[in-house]
Amino acid sequence: MRSVWCQPDRPAGRGRQLTSPAVKLLAERHGLPVCQPEHFKSVEQRDELAGYKPDVLVVVAYGLILPQAILEIPRLAPINVHASLLPRYRGAAPIQRAIMDGCERTGVSIMHMNVGLDTGPIYAMREMEIGEHTGGSLHDALAQLGGTLLVTVLTDIADGRARAVPQSGADTSYAPKLSKADGKINWNAPACVVHAQVRAVTPWPGAHAVLCLPPRMEGGVARELPVAFAPGEPGGQRPAGVAAGSLWLGADGALSLVCQDGLYGVSCLRPAARSFMAAKDFIHGFLAPGAKGVCGRAM
Repeated sequence: MRSVWCQPDRPAGRGRQLTSPAVKLLAERHGLPVCQPEHFKSVEQRDELAGYKPDVLVVVAYGLILPQAILEIPRLAPINVHASLLPRYRGAAPIQRAIMDGCERTGVSIMHMNVGLDTGPIYAMREMEIGEHTGGSLHDALAQLGGTLLVTVLTDIADGRARAVPQSGADTSYAPKLSKADGKINWNAPACVVHAQVRAVTPWPGAHAVLCLPPRMEGGVARELPVAFAPGEPGGQRPAGVAAGSLWLGADGALSLVCQDGLYGVSCLRPAARSFMAAKDFIHGFLAPGAKGVCGRAM
């Protein structure tokens, strides 16, 4: 008998309304029983899971470390689909950290679970190029890749063909959970590093900064404006004598942020309490008419 186990409903969104995990909603549409324990510390919760007499436990982004007593329940194997090429990027945010670090390739690993953090032996891996993916789009692409590979591994396990190989001890790294602080951009970094960070934190926590803007009209006052950035494009030479973090409006009307070694072109940005807008609309709405060169600074 199949069942789905996921974390409890949690408050989410600006209204902090109680929200069900997506996997729960999908399971309910397919008529599968759903269990949502806070943890697996009680004997009763362990016995409930054992009562299903599972052949296999399949764990994907569950967010809880399972104790040995749980891992011993399935008849054949407890397996995990992890979104990295283990042993690189063990931990909570392998997708985003791989993008941030400028990796050219990543992938999925399907492993036999043990009590360590993503340390179990590997049944199978598949690679893919990262390219210009954001954290969100790479998540979706790896989900498709992992789902396909999972079916193959489950078939091999059921047929007795599966073999799990211990992870290499070389090239091990850890991918800590993202926080809102990861979205604050360091404009003193090279433009390619900025681009990788912006892509990695899209859609969450989002790339953000506070812009210090000069008065829009003569006699006005300077303003501080919190903004979020969509992925842009690195390119263009750093203007001579202009500090990193400066908001730069070129002669061609392109809006950029000055980085350590060049410019980072802004495509779309979202001022506080507004929707995302094209850079040209931001220029018309927030910068002084006829502005050129340095027209603000990011903090």
